[in-house]
Amino acid sequence: MEVQTILQFKSEYMRRITDDTGIFQHTKFGVPDRSKGYTTDDNARALIAAVLLYNSKREAAVLDLIHTYVSFIHHAQNADGNFRNFMDYSRSFVEESGSEDCQGRTLWALGFTLAHSASLPDNLLNTCRYLINQALPHIEALGSPRASAYAIIGLSCLIETPNALTYSFPYPHTPTTEEEAAFLPRAFILELIENMAARLHDQYNRNKGNGWNWFEDSLTYGNSMLPWALLKASRISSNGNMKEAAKESLDFLASRTFSKEGYYKPIGSHGWLLRGGESAPYDEQPIEACEMLLACKEAAIILQDPAYLKHAALCYEWYLGHNSLKTSLIDPQTGACYDGIHRTGLNLNQGSESIISFSIAHSVMHHE
Repeated sequence: MEVQTILQFKSEYMRRITDDTGIFQHTKFGVPDRSKGYTTDDNARALIAAVLLYNSKREAAVLDLIHTYVSFIHHAQNADGNFRNFMDYSRSFVEESGSEDCQGRTLWALGFTLAHSASLPDNLLNTCRYLINQALPHIEALGSPRASAYAIIGLSCLIETPNALTYSFPYPHTPTTEEEAAFLPRAFILELIENMAARLHDQYNRNKGNGWNWFEDSLTYGNSMLPWALLKASRISSNGNMKEAAKESLDFLASRTFSKEGYYKPIGSHGWLLRGGESAPYDEQPIEACEMLLACKEAAIILQDPAYLKHAALCYEWYLGHNSLKTSLIDPQTGACYDGIHRTGLNLNQGSESIISFSIAHSVMHHE
């Protein structure tokens, strides 16, 4: 099947479903559903998408989005450093603390922002550093493997980026207080990455066997984040065993999500894939294509194998029509992304998670 792989991305839709509080969680077709409010999850992911867009085009309107999303995350952080997640339309958070996944995703977004910060104002980056520093005491206690994976990726971005761990000043500055010297301690962050990655690696080794090369007895959501996190950690620690486990598990995931017809087909959210069973065919979610694309792009670099770039391209083409429905998920009128593939066709709602996922995928594939 011939697929259009060059598509002009329209950033207007993301702006349209973002108000001065943040990006709305859901829509009714293309109109924000105010009754569903906002989430830190979506504003964190939107921050990644907006940073990529700004690095490409330096538009003032996109910089405004970045400030909005960082401001939302700042407001979401409790005094103890944890992040709340669900906010209603009256700007009231409806929980004391968000899920572990929310903590991990937010660390990923903040670390990513600092790793792609060349064009961003120092004061905004310092806010990101502050938020990470406040959250650090809680990270090692994360029990969810996916939450740990998101956090590993975000913290690895910090370690891999020169000057990411220190406040930026518009003039030469040397830390003068104990508080400044203890800010975002590199040795502590390296130990966090090592400990969380070791737990993830141990879980993989305990659970794999009989052709099931995976961390759990099921493939559910956010699967690609697990091997991706091991890849990131293995590069920092030069751990060959961890790198091999990352490759083995990513290859296993690919064997279950790329069809024999040659297109990407994520595990369906209505039933998932249980060990020894068959994949649920629907619903196919846009975020899965985005995260698998990111994992494969990283694998191509770390494993030095260009075959993973072909997998990444297929994930991108999933949005454009090279999928089980043979239909594009991109609304040609608005540039929005439909919420997934159902048994009966497209989900015609166009929520934030979907457009964010496509925006990230498009930016990464076109070096924006």
